[in-house]
Amino acid sequence: MSHGFGRTRWRRFAVVLLPSVGVCTALGIAMAQGALAASFLISGQRLQVTADKLTVRGLSIYPMVDVSRKHELVPVLVTGFRHAEISGLCQAAELDLPVVGTHTLTLTGSDERPTEATNLFLDTTFEAAGQANFRNIDIGIAQGEITKGPVDPGDRNSRFFDPSGFGQQASSATLTDVSVTSVAVSAATFDVPGLRVRIDRGHRDCP
Repeated sequence: MSHGFGRTRWRRFAVVLLPSVGVCTALGIAMAQGALAASFLISGQRLQVTADKLTVRGLSIYPMVDVSRKHELVPVLVTGFRHAEISGLCQAAELDLPVVGTHTLTLTGSDERPTEATNLFLDTTFEAAGQANFRNIDIGIAQGEITKGPVDPGDRNSRFFDPSGFGQQASSATLTDVSVTSVAVSAATFDVPGLRVRIDRGHRDCP
């Protein structure tokens, strides 16, 4: 992960996305492709993630730039959560498989118990929520001063990270009807009760 392009444009970008930023937590379902660590090269694969409800404690938000194995720079919004609960989790990833063609990998969690994650970091290109409620929010805090939510150590050491750059944080947040598109995710823990994974021919979206 990386960061630091035109600060003025990034400020506008972050402010526009603020009302739905918490939705990113749902991306933790990217575990279907394995645990991701900080400072890795992304594949460029987009993941669609939806959730009925997202409850967060300790939120951090800052723009970054991820790098693909082909050395492409991908602007993203990184959202960090100290702890998150995700109800009605669904992830869908379109796969272009050799010989057999396009298939969709879908992952879902239990309808009765929420998915839980700690120290979760989501790199997103799109976020939306039907309703977003934040508590004790700070908009415009310097990235190097974020304390309510986590900052990925890999990002702090990145050449794109600007300690004086634009950041946001909140002590907690609750979001409903969440929809996210992500390119990367990492978490210290990610627990999915009732995990179900399937692969189907063609393109399919989460319900």
